Amino acid sequence: MKSNPKQKAVYLALCILAAIVVWIFVDNFGNNGGAVMHTKWFRDVPITYTGETVLTERGFMLLDEDTVSTVDLEMEGTAFDLALLDKDYIRVTVDLSNVSRTGVQTVTSVIYGYTEEYFRQNITVSDRTPSVITINVAELYHKTVDVRCEISGNVAEGYSAGELQVSPTEIEVRGDQEDVDAVSYAKVTLDLGEDATSTVTGELPIQFYDANDQLLENTSLQTTEETIQVTLPVYVTRELQLTMNFVESAGARMYNVDWGIEPSTILVSGPADVLNSMDSIVLDDFNLAELGSTTNYSYAIPIPEGCENLSGVTRATLRISFKDMQRTTVTATNFILENAPEDRTVDLLTEQLAVSIFGTSGDVGAITSDNILVTVDLADFGSAVGTYTVPAEVTVVGHDVGVSGGTYQVRVTISEQTSDQPAEPDTPAGETPDTGDETT
Repeated sequence: MKSNPKQKAVYLALCILAAIVVWIFVDNFGNNGGAVMHTKWFRDVPITYTGETVLTERGFMLLDEDTVSTVDLEMEGTAFDLALLDKDYIRVTVDLSNVSRTGVQTVTSVIYGYTEEYFRQNITVSDRTPSVITINVAELYHKTVDVRCEISGNVAEGYSAGELQVSPTEIEVRGDQEDVDAVSYAKVTLDLGEDATSTVTGELPIQFYDANDQLLENTSLQTTEETIQVTLPVYVTRELQLTMNFVESAGARMYNVDWGIEPSTILVSGPADVLNSMDSIVLDDFNLAELGSTTNYSYAIPIPEGCENLSGVTRATLRISFKDMQRTTVTATNFILENAPEDRTVDLLTEQLAVSIFGTSGDVGAITSDNILVTVDLADFGSAVGTYTVPAEVTVVGHDVGVSGGTYQVRVTISEQTSDQPAEPDTPAGETPDTGDETT
């Protein structure tokens, strides 16, 4: 009879599973109903020292030399739990807040912990090497040194570097006296890259140098700052056009204007990220409808923030005038009442209105009273009774002509409506109206 390979594989898997179950059962209940405990060593578990702030306040510092940085721990637990445990899950903490003297000494405040709560409940520390945690505490010395910045890379052609900004410009160095005394200055390096065209900034790491400009390495120095902020503005010089924001309206168009600004341009230097997107400076808004006999206007030249006016000119003069401008007065006779109250009778007392207009001579010369429309809005007089002066809006129809002269007003009388009565027919003068009676 041939054996079935699939059956063998199934039997083998069942045997392995049964062995695992038996092993887990014996491991957890084989010690008089309790778990069978095992031990395992975990090497080079790092030590975390806390309370160094308190140590610093007392004028002390922890030295790396002669200070234990790792320990080997023997952990006790079930074989299953120990198999799950990894060195990275173990935490060893030593509190330095009770240290009150300098020198090599031992500490007793050692705390063991785990990143997972499960291990804290099921695993214990049975042994430790070294059995005593030794630290080396020295008196903390300090002094203030300047911060220098070295620049690498370059700015692009046509650009220039501004004033280097370093913050802070000096820092306090703390540490062992020998290490502190060796420090002459702190230095950071700002890399501009190749052909920088915009401002470069960075939070830079600190290095320490001695009086011979040699880098000090492997020191236990502490500082009040972890990084130094450095900014190098990259400037570009551009010629910017001076212009106005002209506001057009009927009768006042740009095609009918001669204008110029003196000076027409200025030379400005500033951050490339500001000036690269600019080609002009707007002096101010200018409403063409308000242009009268005055033709010269003076304006302060606004300079973008962080930029410098290299031309030295602080004000510009706008010279402006109309090429063809005619002003006249036309009598308006077309009136429109809007939003008249439905339950009121409105009588317009104003029959004519003198309106001032302006525009090119061709447009103004073509205007008659038929082109002037006066609109009276009675929306605010819905419940009013009496005679009122009401604002009116004047528009010119059919030509590009503006209206001047300020606010226009008309007079209206508003009265309550009476009951409807049949109107009597008009009777020519000298005739007697027909009463319907016959005479013989």
